[in-house]
Amino acid sequence: MVTKYRIVLVDDHEVVRLGLKSLLEHRENFEVVGEAASAREAVEQVARHRPDIVLMDIRLPGASGIEACEEITTQYPNTRVIMLTSYAEDEMLFSAIRAGASGYVLKQIAGEDLIKAIEAVGKGEALLDPAVTQRVFQEVRRAVKEEEASAFANLSQQERHVLMLVSEGKTNREIAKALFLGEGTVRNYVSSILSKLGVSNRAEAAAYAVEHNLKEYL
Repeated sequence: MVTKYRIVLVDDHEVVRLGLKSLLEHRENFEVVGEAASAREAVEQVARHRPDIVLMDIRLPGASGIEACEEITTQYPNTRVIMLTSYAEDEMLFSAIRAGASGYVLKQIAGEDLIKAIEAVGKGEALLDPAVTQRVFQEVRRAVKEEEASAFANLSQQERHVLMLVSEGKTNREIAKALFLGEGTVRNYVSSILSKLGVSNRAEAAAYAVEHNLKEYL
């Protein structure tokens, strides 16, 4: 038995909606149950029809498609939203993801690829247009780097060096020799590091250093 997806189309251009409707209704597993030209109409159509998927433009008169997406995904969690847009702007992309969109597709997409995207989202997958996927990975990597860096924000450069040697299993005497410091000074550094990191012993400090890639922040 063919799984049939009930779809609401949201775009303020009637010609675009007609084109999408014509494309989708040629497939036996798609049924366009509603159309909307604004964010408010989109929410109303979803409330009325409880579709499986909303195909929504980001740029709409009044409230944006992103605002409508957030409202829909919050109130109707079984409805998945695909943002269909002419824009590959980073802020829009990440705003759409934060709003709960399951897909982000550029309008330049080929018809057959759009069909596949809708089917993928209908099956519960998340989907990004290949043109923006690399940006997501770059943003994720940047966010990870920021989080890692913040993990050592309270440590001085010297404390980071001491922590690095602690993570390598060095004793206070060995650290003192390597950094040309007094053993008592190293002991004070280690005590300060444990306090700042909120850990109770050298082993925990070493594990923390490894987990947050201390080597990259020396």
